[in-house]
Amino acid sequence: MREYLAEYVESASFQVLSQEARTVKEGLAAIRYCVLIDDSNVTVRNYEAETDYSAEVEDTFAIFKQGAVKDYRVAFPETTEMNHVEAMILDFVARLNPAAFAALDGFYAKHPTFTDRTVLDFDRGIQFYLSYFEYMAGFKSAGLHFCYPQVSDSSREVLSRGGFDLALARKLVAANVSPVSNDFQLSGAERMMVVTGPNQGGKTTFARAFGQLHFLASLGCPVPGTEVRLPLVDRFFTHFDSEENINNPQGKLKDDLIRMRRILEQSTPKSMVVMNEIFASTSLEDATLLGKNVLDGFAKLDVLGVCVTFLDELSSLNEKTVSMVATIVPENPSQRTFRITRMPANGLSYAHALAEKYHLTYERLKERITR
Repeated sequence: MREYLAEYVESASFQVLSQEARTVKEGLAAIRYCVLIDDSNVTVRNYEAETDYSAEVEDTFAIFKQGAVKDYRVAFPETTEMNHVEAMILDFVARLNPAAFAALDGFYAKHPTFTDRTVLDFDRGIQFYLSYFEYMAGFKSAGLHFCYPQVSDSSREVLSRGGFDLALARKLVAANVSPVSNDFQLSGAERMMVVTGPNQGGKTTFARAFGQLHFLASLGCPVPGTEVRLPLVDRFFTHFDSEENINNPQGKLKDDLIRMRRILEQSTPKSMVVMNEIFASTSLEDATLLGKNVLDGFAKLDVLGVCVTFLDELSSLNEKTVSMVATIVPENPSQRTFRITRMPANGLSYAHALAEKYHLTYERLKERITR
């Protein structure tokens, strides 16, 4: 970028632009005018070599200044905006100095888009990356790690060590709580992680972190984790459960079906999709059938992704599917670990905790009946 700027400022086009801009600015800087204010009347006229006595007045009365005194001088704000009075004054100044302002109009007409596209893109881009590095600093001070991912346009391997969700981590770090990090890996033919487990166990957070990982990598940013290897993706798709709109006559299920079909139609073998609780608005049997069809469609396209679901049946469809489970504390099934582990889905692992919570265990039911 430094070399590009050096060549750019030495180019003939920039030299002409710079000289013309300098000439216009010098013409405007040479303008002197007077503003006379009498009640609500404002008069603007050319400067006629009036003497400025401000310095002499200050020197004369300096002997009376003792200790800290109030400063009555008006401080003019540094701003590019004008109020209506300032705008009218400027209009009068332009009428009094037509040549200088005609040169300004001519410069604008000749160079309406003089900014260099490369310089402009670099300016916006570097602001983003510097802001992102400042954003990362807050996590690093809490002991969380970032790394530059190894990206590939040919390898399909996916690996993440010590990854975490930025949105949740920001809230936890602010509350002096350490977020839980997770590892995952896809190799060979594996393309789709199906995440099951208890509610409030970190499934959606895991899916969100998966999407963040690939998106940040595509921007050239460091990503959460200690080691990350990712394929380059061409498109990002998400399907998160949305609130039902009572004004939508087609209903939530049809809306979900239309959304999923659009994603399938636009996906390629290099695309990535994140799905969260698809078809939760229909029956268990229908949700299972529709979910299998959707995952089979992504499998045929070889799309990379993660699917959070309450349907254990979707976790073992084919060789491209990997089962991930939000785990619980074995001694206390109602307590979540927030760790997402590669293992076969087993909905029964937390069924007893739910039954206990709602007083539906065999012992509780027997006790209530005997009463």
